[in-house]
Amino acid sequence: MNTVLLILATALAPMIWGSTYIVASELLPQNIPFTSAAIRVLPGGLMLLALAFALPKPGQWPKLLLLSLLNIGLFQGLLFVAAYRLPGGLAAVLSAIQPLIVMLLIWLVQKQPPVLAALVAALTSVLGMAALLLTPNAQWDLTGIIAALSGAVSLGLGVFLTRYWSLELPILSFTGWQLTLGGLMLLPLAAAWEPQLPTLSPTQWLAYGYLAFAGSLIGYLLWFRGIQQLSPVAVSSLGLLSPLTAALLGWALLGQTLSGAALIGFITVLISVLMVQWAMIPKKALNPG
Repeated sequence: MNTVLLILATALAPMIWGSTYIVASELLPQNIPFTSAAIRVLPGGLMLLALAFALPKPGQWPKLLLLSLLNIGLFQGLLFVAAYRLPGGLAAVLSAIQPLIVMLLIWLVQKQPPVLAALVAALTSVLGMAALLLTPNAQWDLTGIIAALSGAVSLGLGVFLTRYWSLELPILSFTGWQLTLGGLMLLPLAAAWEPQLPTLSPTQWLAYGYLAFAGSLIGYLLWFRGIQQLSPVAVSSLGLLSPLTAALLGWALLGQTLSGAALIGFITVLISVLMVQWAMIPKKALNPG
């Protein structure tokens, strides 16, 4: 696939994930983040394994379990905690640190210093997210902020290790195992700390179905394929499209404010994402001749 088209396809994943915040806060039963996260990931994982079952080699299991924890179990649990406790436009702003985490890991582990243009763009995105965050109407919730920050760290580490280890599994099976194992990790937390799932309305069934099919099955297939073929720094930068999408949906559907400093921050982050993609894309992909 053409590199630009691959970037656009990968970008769809965090844009879909950005809708999680408004779906969770407006449509789902409240105060059951781990239950909701498990419902989101398990059906898609089991479906993918049924379609393309491939058993990992014995030596791959420890790495696969850790990737499942970072990319799915821990990240999805924290994502829903943040989604329940923060408004859509604020829910994932701290994910701006994710590209910087990936750059740091590549530098420390692979001894590859960051590309200057990408580093400047990533730092700019942090400033843009701060402008989006520090608005007069921003609602600070410490638990939600910690969850959003921890989720960014978890996914950043997951992106790096997914590319660094490059487990030799078909993409359908690789995604299916992670969704399934990550979902199973969430079930004990849901059982121990959360009330029983209430009777769902038709709208709530549809909301969970959307999150499971579009948010997990489709979203993670696009995401992991992107990690396999693109720079991990570029992929982690695309993750910033999630809070931008959340902010847009909050403005369009919930009447949340997106003006002044917040609007400048929004535009700054969007430009920084484009700058990172430009800095990390192989120049031969832009000039195939």
